Amino acid sequence: MAAKVFPIVAAIFLLVVMHSHTIHSKPSGDPFGFIKHLEGCHKGESVSGLQQLKKYLEKFGYLNYGNQGKKGNNHASDDKFDDLLEFAIKAYQQNHHLNVTGSLDNNTVHEMKKPRCGVPDVVNGTKHYHRTHKSIHTLAHYNFIPGRPRWSPQKRHLTYKFRSGVQVPAAQNIRSICAQAFRRWAQVTEFTFSEVTDRTPADIVIGFYRRDHNDDQAFDGPLGTIAHATPPTSNARLHFDADENWSENPGSNQLDLESVSVHEIGHLLGLDHNDDPNADAIMSSGLPPGITKRDLRADDIQGVRALYGFTN
Repeated sequence: MAAKVFPIVAAIFLLVVMHSHTIHSKPSGDPFGFIKHLEGCHKGESVSGLQQLKKYLEKFGYLNYGNQGKKGNNHASDDKFDDLLEFAIKAYQQNHHLNVTGSLDNNTVHEMKKPRCGVPDVVNGTKHYHRTHKSIHTLAHYNFIPGRPRWSPQKRHLTYKFRSGVQVPAAQNIRSICAQAFRRWAQVTEFTFSEVTDRTPADIVIGFYRRDHNDDQAFDGPLGTIAHATPPTSNARLHFDADENWSENPGSNQLDLESVSVHEIGHLLGLDHNDDPNADAIMSSGLPPGITKRDLRADDIQGVRALYGFTN
């Protein structure tokens, strides 16, 4: 009897090992790579891949076909370069301080292909709340999330905990990395932050997730959207894409975990993306591999202080 049972058990064990390997294998590819092949496209053309571009622009808030289908001209699911797509590209170009052409020129394609934060640039057709601050020596630009959500004046100490849907070996020091990222914001504001245990209620929950993870903001594999965070809310969350090549000391094809953490904490405090290409702010939407950008810039500091009325 034992001799008959052993092959069955061995087969089951082999299937489990194979299935486990499939779950944890890392997908390859560049979710935004298709954009490179669309360079030069303009209104009136029909080119394979434009449907993907429409989804990209919809994801980041620039395109919404809405009820256009009732008029018989809904091109949301085809590869036609229509008026709405041209308008969306112009909005994207304007938001990123590019030459507003409405076509996919080289500079636009280059900007679109960058790995970036998953937080949309435009929400419900509303661009960031923008404020410009002038002083003798500087002209600072910073943006607030539409509606200007903020933590209440009574909420100056925020707690956080970690709860991931998947383990990421390269992020074994995530606790100390996030603690340092929170300290950078604490040094320029009146906020303090502390980690609590998993069983304790927390203001912010941080974790690594893969693909669809039940928050309507599915990740897309290596590169593409690399992380996202909610505005100040009673259910605040910071999610990292588990499929990225994370590092504490990034090489040319790795993402710096602390740099991305500092950026996403800015969203948790109520700051939106800084769209000034010359600002080099932490809150810029693009977060390319191989770059370490952990120190808050003047725009970031002035923005969070203006949002909460902090004087120093």
